Amino acid sequence: MKIKEAQRIVDEWIKTHGVRYFNELTNMVLLTEEVGELARLIARTYGEQSFKESDKERNMADEMADILWVLICLANQTGVDLTEAFKKNLEKKTNRDKERHINNEKLGVRN
Repeated sequence: MKIKEAQRIVDEWIKTHGVRYFNELTNMVLLTEEVGELARLIARTYGEQSFKESDKERNMADEMADILWVLICLANQTGVDLTEAFKKNLEKKTNRDKERHINNEKLGVRN
């Protein structure tokens, strides 16, 4: 699935099943909440915290998909074409960082 198609599918779903988009502020708060849920799961999976009973039902892929869903909602309601935005962002990073990481001694790679 392409990003543009995902944006269309989410928009269709919202109009069919969701009644309307939550406002932008609500969606921003929901995005923050979803990122927090993923952070909690990563802390317990890869960090030093142990799982609580309530954490054991959580799924990393599902948490990431929740983040993507809300991000797509925000993009749709603010008129952002995520495909174009991602292309421009990748180009910016490539131009800015084309040698930065390769020459980063902290990453263990040296020219």
